Amino acid sequence: MTSSAEQRAGADAALDELPPALPSMWRLCRLGYRHEPGLMVWAFALSLLAALPDALLALWFMLLGVGVIDGRPDLVRVAAIGLGASLTATWVLRTVSTRVQRRFRDRVTIALEAHVAGLQASVATLAHQERPDYLDRLAVLRNQVFVLDHLYMSLFSTCGWLLRLAVTIGLLVSIHPALVLLAAAALPAVLTSTWRPAIERRSQERAAPHARLARHLFLTATTAASGKEVRVAGISARVAAERRAAWERSYAPVAAARWGSAAWHAAAWLVFGGAYVGAIAFVSAGMGAPVAQVLLVLAAGARLSAYVGATVGEIGFLRGIWMDGSRRLAWLEDYAAATVATADRPAPAALHHGIRLEGLSFAYPGTSRLVLDDVSLTLPAGAVVALVGENGAGKTTLVKLLAKLYEPTSGAILVDGTPLADIAPDRWRERLAGAFQDFFRFEFRARRTVGVGDVPRVDDAPAVVTAVDRAGAEDVVERLASGLDTQLGPTWPDGVDVSFGQWQKLALARGFMRDDPLLLVLDEPTAALDAETEHALFERYAAAARGSAVAAGDGNGARGRVTLLVSHRFSTVRMADLIVVLDGARLVESGSHDDLLAAGGRYAELYRLQATAYR
Repeated sequence: MTSSAEQRAGADAALDELPPALPSMWRLCRLGYRHEPGLMVWAFALSLLAALPDALLALWFMLLGVGVIDGRPDLVRVAAIGLGASLTATWVLRTVSTRVQRRFRDRVTIALEAHVAGLQASVATLAHQERPDYLDRLAVLRNQVFVLDHLYMSLFSTCGWLLRLAVTIGLLVSIHPALVLLAAAALPAVLTSTWRPAIERRSQERAAPHARLARHLFLTATTAASGKEVRVAGISARVAAERRAAWERSYAPVAAARWGSAAWHAAAWLVFGGAYVGAIAFVSAGMGAPVAQVLLVLAAGARLSAYVGATVGEIGFLRGIWMDGSRRLAWLEDYAAATVATADRPAPAALHHGIRLEGLSFAYPGTSRLVLDDVSLTLPAGAVVALVGENGAGKTTLVKLLAKLYEPTSGAILVDGTPLADIAPDRWRERLAGAFQDFFRFEFRARRTVGVGDVPRVDDAPAVVTAVDRAGAEDVVERLASGLDTQLGPTWPDGVDVSFGQWQKLALARGFMRDDPLLLVLDEPTAALDAETEHALFERYAAAARGSAVAAGDGNGARGRVTLLVSHRFSTVRMADLIVVLDGARLVESGSHDDLLAAGGRYAELYRLQATAYR
């Protein structure tokens, strides 16, 4: 069976380029039909029906002219009634079509947003959210997904304009077959409209890093999160200037591409204009055609230019924004499919031996530098394991690998002898719990902010209260005006703002919602808390991991839970059963606090440096 690392490498290699445009658009059409088949069919049919009476206007204008010139009132009346009927039908059908299309767009937009969110959530790892090249694609897709529903409308409109073109060309060919060349003269304009947006889009993609930087600097200058530091540092003018410079760097290649493509597009329209004048001269002077046919060429040719312009415009939208968005969506679908987890084994009910790392190495996608290099280690069942090392040593990366957010580049992780790669990611994560330094602020009511840590019990009030107590967050809840029913986040009605430390305690409570995890990860989740509070919290959970039901209040030690602690505070670290020291991506030491101090190695050096600083 193909390993997860090989699968990931194969997926990355296969997905370096965006999928072809037309198949991507077809996939998007199938997606729309799958969600809203009835509305989609009606929207498409009404677009075509609205095109027919509009396309016949040239014929009615011709008959009207003939009736006036030949003095035939009956023909004038017929032509006038035909014009009125065609215009009325066009208005009515267009109005109905617009309403149906709007209804279809509203419903399919929800489906598209849910589809994109579901695709990203279905990817078991985080590679697509941390690789710069993938980030650029996802950033553009996030901007386009809210307007991607316009692709359907643009496609329907394009088909309507093509129908108008077909009817108009048929009228011209009825006079002389050579007049089909007038339509052929429109091809250069069509061709330039197809590649013009593609050229501009490629220039935008090349400039995407500068555009993202400009956006980041704009948010830095205008949002409350950065407001204090920007003002204290006095860098607002500098940020604004750098934002302007980044925008110029992102816009300059786009502007150059637009000027060049616009010149070619204008030349293509000159070709069509010359062919139109030539067609009139050919029919009137070359053929000596009757007045009726000359009038038909004038009317149909004029309509043809309008139809070609409209068709070219819609094709431009399709080729530029909408088709490009469909290609990015197809890429995300392919990526999600290529990285779908094939592992299907369940997670064990309990740990008897522990978690074993064998020759574990890892390099982030797109790089060759090993963040972890040949790490072999056993995390014993029922033990508290502390992970120590300077910034960049690989501590958080090891946590990500244990949570299956990444797959190892080489080596393996064994859970009681079972390869973690063979355990289904969702089944494994159901048995994980923890809190992280880079926690997310869920701006819900406090009860739900904590409860989402265990979705099946998200509305279980006693479970939420227990988690709050485990995290020592009772003081946070007591200060909230409505307790656990308080809306968090000052931007919401009746919402309140809380400090960073309070957010961190709530995030810690969220991590403690699950009662019996096999692996409890505490990746510096209390960095904003004082050392005494952190020590007291970890002491309680160290007791729980060792099976002390009285100290922990839950008696889950029999599960053999591994508690993995990442902290820079050695007063907390020293209580661990096993201390693991990472340095330069490699495992350099492991053992108890006393053993490592006696060894006089890297841990002893770091410990004494911190102890000296405290003294």
